[in-house]
Amino acid sequence: MKTRHFVLIVTCVLTLAACSEPPPPEEPIRSVKLLTVQPSTLGAHVEYAGDVRARQESRLGFRVGGKLVERPVDLGQRVKPGQLLARLDERDLSLGSQAAQAQVAAARTQRDLAAADLKRFADLQKQGFVSGAEIERREATLQAAEAALQQAQAQSAVQVNQTGYTRLLADAAGVVVAVEAEPGQVVSAGAPVVRVATDGPRDVVINVPEDRVALIAAGLQADVRFWANGVHAAPASASSLPETVPALVREVAASADPLTRTFQVKLALPSDIEVPLGATAYVRLANKAPAGLTAIKLPTSALIKVGNESAVWVYDPTTSTVQTRTVQVLTADGNAVAVSAGLQPGDEVVAAGVHVLSPGQKVTRFAAAATR
Repeated sequence: MKTRHFVLIVTCVLTLAACSEPPPPEEPIRSVKLLTVQPSTLGAHVEYAGDVRARQESRLGFRVGGKLVERPVDLGQRVKPGQLLARLDERDLSLGSQAAQAQVAAARTQRDLAAADLKRFADLQKQGFVSGAEIERREATLQAAEAALQQAQAQSAVQVNQTGYTRLLADAAGVVVAVEAEPGQVVSAGAPVVRVATDGPRDVVINVPEDRVALIAAGLQADVRFWANGVHAAPASASSLPETVPALVREVAASADPLTRTFQVKLALPSDIEVPLGATAYVRLANKAPAGLTAIKLPTSALIKVGNESAVWVYDPTTSTVQTRTVQVLTADGNAVAVSAGLQPGDEVVAAGVHVLSPGQKVTRFAAAATR
């Protein structure tokens, strides 16, 4: 009987053990890449890619609307001052000009008739046949006719000018860099038809991210190098360009581009440098940061977000564990970030795989290298 009870107890214990949940697996010991941080000098210059543009680009359009019947210039063509760029159908405006000239002729006839009446009544007054009041009325009629003639002449001049506005002429010598209307198209007054890059000074235009624009101001010096081999010096200058060309920041955009969220910066090139429009240029701007400024630099892959602050995983060699530590980011420096507070020289920081770690987790060293 006792043996039977013992068997039942053992069976129940085994059954309960089989139904219970297995113990959780131990957390794996991950292998991490470590960096031993040391202070280093921040980069004194930053390089941006841009292109060469004319200092002045004019979007030329007609001062009157109409149907475009001719556009003798094409993209990339050089133009001279006064050269015909485009022409509108002028038939309606010519008819308006003829009507205005007819109104001038009619007003002149009325003025001449009023002048003749005044002369005739003036002779009659000398003979005593008309009063002075009648002469005053004739003088007022002549003045009104003179005013009507002046008004008609002014309207005629406007019509003549509008007829001339059907011809779009180049204001200055330059190159056609864009064509925005084709023959047969009806354009409104002021709508751009061609864009001309005027000969003269050249600029290099770059786009600067918003975290860097505060370091750039008008007058900042820069060095420019050109990717194309077709860049050459003007005849009055040296026969060949140096490796870099000096430039000055001329203009910084007041607001960011709505699409790229970058700020456009224009740099003035020397006047004796001839550069093809659209040439690729690399601009190296001098940084406003104090010379020799040092800070601890980390790759961006080492940063994590803890609440509203930036942090890193710091390795403790005595326990082989990692803990988070809040850091203060000073600025970006190329592909790295400069840290001004939170780390000490010699600290070992996890450089990759930071999003799979947890506080106090044991890790093994995969590689260690000193930052430069």
